[in-house]
Amino acid sequence: MKTIVRNIFTGFLLFSSVILINGQFLAASDTSESSVKKYKSIINANKDLVEFIEQLLLQKGLPKHLRNLALIESHFDRNITSGAGAVGVWQFMTAHANQYGLTEQGRTDLYKSTKTAAISLSNLYKKYNNWVTVVAAYNCGEGNIAKAMEAAGSSQYHEFYKYLPGETINHVKKYLNACYATGELQSVLNNYNSSRINKVFFEDGNRKTTQAALSETEINAGFNLKVVADELNVDVDKILAWNPGIVEELQKKGESSFYLPVDLMPDFLLRKNKILVRSIKEGPNTQVQQ
Repeated sequence: MKTIVRNIFTGFLLFSSVILINGQFLAASDTSESSVKKYKSIINANKDLVEFIEQLLLQKGLPKHLRNLALIESHFDRNITSGAGAVGVWQFMTAHANQYGLTEQGRTDLYKSTKTAAISLSNLYKKYNNWVTVVAAYNCGEGNIAKAMEAAGSSQYHEFYKYLPGETINHVKKYLNACYATGELQSVLNNYNSSRINKVFFEDGNRKTTQAALSETEINAGFNLKVVADELNVDVDKILAWNPGIVEELQKKGESSFYLPVDLMPDFLLRKNKILVRSIKEGPNTQVQQ
């Protein structure tokens, strides 16, 4: 029994140290009042456009904080063109746009460009499984990410970032700063930490256990996780494994980020209202154990 307790305690220390290590490397570099005001004022000045982008992201099973990518890319200016030739709210280069069938004119179309950006970001997330690396790859391309990972001998952003272009490093910093301003930084860091922990605990030398790429949305305390599991035809233990600490988070804050495998998220979003109605009838998550 003592051995079991000691192993559990050791595992807890390792888990805690991973969180601490990540926290040292990933943080907002500018949390000043002026920085927060700057980002919030840009969002408030483009309220309708921002709401449109957020709704489209949610429909695609993507987190709302990705609206901050458009914020730092273009300040939501549809007609902006960068010195390198990137165009529109999402700053698509011609080659990137062509890859997804987006025309030159489509780069300035809010609906078409946001829909294309959502597809691109989803594909990047399936590959990297965390939003920090996705933001970096969106800026400098998957080729530069691959070279940086090879140079660092690591797939962890906080270890390979130093081999990326300075512009990309700064881009990620801006994204984290913007997420701090919108109150979503912790969600982004939790996502990164979860990805990092998966690699620490599930990689065995060169033999890697395949982990499901997770997509993020938000739920409130009205959702019963057993009902969610039943409606999606998965075991509730899997829901809890994908969302460590969610029961306590819902009880304390009344809302939480909610992660599901990319292939399950569309089903959840389609049935979300039905699941909520049934959850309210069947009661809260008090019987769910983590």
